[in-house]
Amino acid sequence: MISFSNINKQYGKQLIFVEASFQLNPGEKVGLVGPNGAGKTTLFRMVVGEEFPDEGDISLPKKLTIGYFRQDVEEMQGRSVLDEAIAGSGRLGDLHHELERLQHAMGDPEQADELDKILERFGEVQEEYDHLGGYSLEAQAREVLHGLGFADDQIDGDVGALSGGWKMRVALARVLLGKPDVLLMDEPTNHLDIESIIWLEQFLKNYQGALLMTSHDREFMNRVVTKIAEIDAGEITVYSGNFDFYERERAIRETNQQAAFARQQAMLAKEQRFIDRFRTHAAKAAQVQSRIKALDKIEKLELPKRRQVVKFEFRVPPRSGDQVAVLEGLHKSYGPRVIYQGLDFTIRRGERWAVMGRNGAGKTTLLKMIAGVTQPDQGEVRLGASLKMGYFAQQSLEVLDQSLTVFEQLQRDFPHDSIGALRTLAGAFQFCGDDVEKPVRALSGGERSRLAMARMLYDPPNFLVLDEPTNHLDLGTKEMLVEALKEFEGTMIFVSHDRMFLRGLASKVLELGGESGTERQPLVYPGPYAEYVAKLGHEAPGIYH
Repeated sequence: MISFSNINKQYGKQLIFVEASFQLNPGEKVGLVGPNGAGKTTLFRMVVGEEFPDEGDISLPKKLTIGYFRQDVEEMQGRSVLDEAIAGSGRLGDLHHELERLQHAMGDPEQADELDKILERFGEVQEEYDHLGGYSLEAQAREVLHGLGFADDQIDGDVGALSGGWKMRVALARVLLGKPDVLLMDEPTNHLDIESIIWLEQFLKNYQGALLMTSHDREFMNRVVTKIAEIDAGEITVYSGNFDFYERERAIRETNQQAAFARQQAMLAKEQRFIDRFRTHAAKAAQVQSRIKALDKIEKLELPKRRQVVKFEFRVPPRSGDQVAVLEGLHKSYGPRVIYQGLDFTIRRGERWAVMGRNGAGKTTLLKMIAGVTQPDQGEVRLGASLKMGYFAQQSLEVLDQSLTVFEQLQRDFPHDSIGALRTLAGAFQFCGDDVEKPVRALSGGERSRLAMARMLYDPPNFLVLDEPTNHLDLGTKEMLVEALKEFEGTMIFVSHDRMFLRGLASKVLELGGESGTERQPLVYPGPYAEYVAKLGHEAPGIYH
């Protein structure tokens, strides 16, 4: 279906692809992996014709339809969420909007002279629209938007009023509704909550077309893809299996490569000793020359590149009082929408609370009230004695100084710490080598998240309040963070859609009520997340059948 043959691609001195080949076949679901900067986005752009290889061939069937979901979303305004979603559904979307324009024209007195022409065109468009199944399009669009977490009032509301994260969901709905032959998806789960992720998993598993996607969500990858294409050091290597299979197989290949390298090094050393020993012996001259020529012809093996994840070790935070936070009689509404009515909740020292619930249940609002960013309409939030709070949300990124580099930011925050200690901190959060000299203003969303997290955890608080801390983090950093937080001796409350994070850290679960906030009382589960899932029989809190 899509074939890359001997592709070369270079940006300045940086080699992205070297004689790389890859093929995506009809119906295949492939996960694209590789370190930052390896060329994953470049591959997507070459598929859609936004970039071209320096050398090599890319072949695509002429009538192939491609849907591309990317992280940068264009401006959306002037339409309802429903219309904006439908606009992306290829030919059907075009016909849908042309029908709307023609209906408007039929009722426009200024176009009365052209009514016959308008009616004729309306009949043609309506026939094609009906033939392509257009009259079920709105129902399909609502189904997809519901699956991605939209309520009915949002679906019919102005798309321009949505936040950036919700606009990303609209962009995702547009791509899914188009039902292209090939779906290219760059981090589709970044702005989704766990319910929407599970809906998307099911949608993609049932999808008839081909899928090529990147994702930092291991569970999502494991459940959706059946092949992994790894980009590393300019090459594309394909593994037939899910992400767990890829990791096991890659480790086996690395071990075999290291063994082969060691054997070759031993052989080369032995030959070199013979050459050095008998170089000046006339009787052995022919043998020496023969061995020198043989060594020149041997293709030298290289050690496999190993990705080092620097371990982050917490300093011991100061001890807090036994009662960390007490919430009494909390009421909170946004306009007519009631979030809380009389919520009582206590967090004690050493507890690790995962906050679950549907969209609109008030997960982020709860964390904001604990952090003092938002005030309740009624009730009280009391924080305990000797408390040092660390609050991480996407807004945390705004406190970074745009004029500094990564390393200058760390030096300004921790002026009494050594350069070595700060470099180790930067390395633990994947700022290695020249990356520490990057200006903050040039960092991607993921890099900003890593820097904000590094600043917060280096001088650790004893109470962590984390809202989606793993958004944009790659798997290596995410796994390092989970392992580090397992050793954290303070108290935590967090919202996360990442199941590895939930299973690794949550010792207790608070599941908030439904969209109105009054459908069900909050559920307090006194055990870890995995136990909670087993007991309730569903992975995604808030989904009841």
